Amino acid sequence: MPARSKAQQRAAGAALAARRGETSASTLRGASREMHDSMTEDELEELASTPLDDLPERVDGEG
Repeated sequence: MPARSKAQQRAAGAALAARRGETSASTLRGASREMHDSMTEDELEELASTPLDDLPERVDGEG
């Protein structure tokens, strides 16, 4: 499932970095915290690797 917006892609990237131990999970907030707690590393990687071309900044209903 590709990311639907740039904001979702960035949140997934932050959650993925925390899951891999590159950053502290305690610094996550909002959507990135929820993603970290509820998604697998593979799911996060798929969202985070979505190309940003042609993605809106946000989609209605997001944060």
